Amino acid sequence: MTAETIRVFVADDHPMIRAGLRAMIACEEGLACVGEAAQGEEALARIPACAPDVVLMDLMMPRLDGIEVIARLRATLPATRFVILTSLLDAAEVRRAIDAGASGYLMKTASAQELVNVIRAVHGGRRVLDAQATDALVGAQQQRSPGADLTQRERELLALMADGLNNQEIAARLAIAVPTVKFHITNILSKLQVDNRTEAVILALRHRLVPTR
Repeated sequence: MTAETIRVFVADDHPMIRAGLRAMIACEEGLACVGEAAQGEEALARIPACAPDVVLMDLMMPRLDGIEVIARLRATLPATRFVILTSLLDAAEVRRAIDAGASGYLMKTASAQELVNVIRAVHGGRRVLDAQATDALVGAQQQRSPGADLTQRERELLALMADGLNNQEIAARLAIAVPTVKFHITNILSKLQVDNRTEAVILALRHRLVPTR
């Protein structure tokens, strides 16, 4: 093993997957497998002693999941890069992995060359997400809760609508013109994807977009 060799640790509860990853690493110049674990607590105990450059971490493992292992080790192993290697595609898990300190998130359907590229990339300081994981994050962002894009003024106006005020009363309360009130209401209905004031108020109360009295 030379000074340039990337030291890789493998954590996965499936023996065949560990064997496949070991074989792949052994065939790749510049990579070396320095240890392995079959479950989370074992990974937590063995990784520090092996001092790997990159850890390939299964997400779902017995006793302790891969993300929790990363969260517990990240502070004590700042130079180690962690890559989640999983068959689970879930935006919440991708976000949790990133927040825990993972540098990569890759599906197990990836090719050997893709995995090698990710190992080298994260070792070089990059963060790499599988295209499917990126799509999951983008999709989750687009499916935000109703009203997430309302402005502060629109929320104020919506609250007055919920209080039962008409356009003239809202205009007087906010010291704006009635046409401006109508403009804001049109925007509110469009953003909430409802047809009238009553539906807007019902949705606002249901999703707590306005204070409840």
